[in-house]
Amino acid sequence: MKKLLKTTLCASLAALLLSACGDKTTNETTDKAADDAKRVAITAIVEHPALDAARQGALEQLAAEGFKEGENLTVNFQSAQGNMATAGQIAKQFVADNPDAIYAIATPSAQAIAAATSTIPVVFSAVTDPVEAKLVNNLQSSGNNITGASDVLPYEPQIELIRQLIPTVKNVGYVYSPGEVNSTVVLKNLKEKLAPLGITVIEAPAQKSSDITQAANSLVGKVDVIYTSTDNNVINAYEALYQVAKQAKIPLISADTSTVERGAVAAMGVNYTDLGKQAGKIIARVLKGEKPADIPVYISENLDLYISKKHAAEQGVQLPQEVLDRATKVID
Repeated sequence: MKKLLKTTLCASLAALLLSACGDKTTNETTDKAADDAKRVAITAIVEHPALDAARQGALEQLAAEGFKEGENLTVNFQSAQGNMATAGQIAKQFVADNPDAIYAIATPSAQAIAAATSTIPVVFSAVTDPVEAKLVNNLQSSGNNITGASDVLPYEPQIELIRQLIPTVKNVGYVYSPGEVNSTVVLKNLKEKLAPLGITVIEAPAQKSSDITQAANSLVGKVDVIYTSTDNNVINAYEALYQVAKQAKIPLISADTSTVERGAVAAMGVNYTDLGKQAGKIIARVLKGEKPADIPVYISENLDLYISKKHAAEQGVQLPQEVLDRATKVID
């Protein structure tokens, strides 16, 4: 009996020791996986469909590249909610956390991050002119810790779209945030491109999203169409712009395809999910050891055309069949 008890106790002790060793090995493996996980901090100046798509596209591409959130990738996302002071605070917090890379979505957030660090790799997206925004020295080689994916658009196809939809156009209204470099660059270029065609740009600045209604109302009776760029304050409050356009029967044409479901007659712009995926490819390259200065800025070459028949009818626009035929998406 004593021999049997002794054997049982030894067996139990051995099992416990094996279990303890097993737990230790498991814990060590888990700890090592956690230590090996890459950390990416993501910030956007505001949350709206285009910028959300740029974020989601990047995460999808990172997963495709082998960096999966919750497995070997830790993600910290912070939105500035349209506030530049908040963008600056987020930038300081991210720099203190010292992640492996920072993904900055939209020019104001990218500028805030750039001002906060010259060492942590930074990848931007939804930035129209990264050189004018002083993020990079040139598009081939930034000369610093920053690179990314630009949403710059050629002006000629957009101007052609405006003239096709409103053949008698003489005055184009432009609602924009004067604090966004993206928007001021577009304003300057629009004026230069439209002047030789005998078309005048009438600007309506809106410092904040809450100023959009007042800015739009200032254009009533003065313009034949309102054109909006990828201005984040404007996109964030597009429904307010739509209400003014609908009541005054002023056509809205945009450079952001997400606005067509929110009030625009038509929009020609980049696919922000695809733009985010291109940024995701760049982030993956950085996480694998490449320096941002060695990675050229990506420029999107594919434009989508979205059309809304409903908003066209509301805003008094006859949609030419040739425009409908080449649309990527037509919303009834």
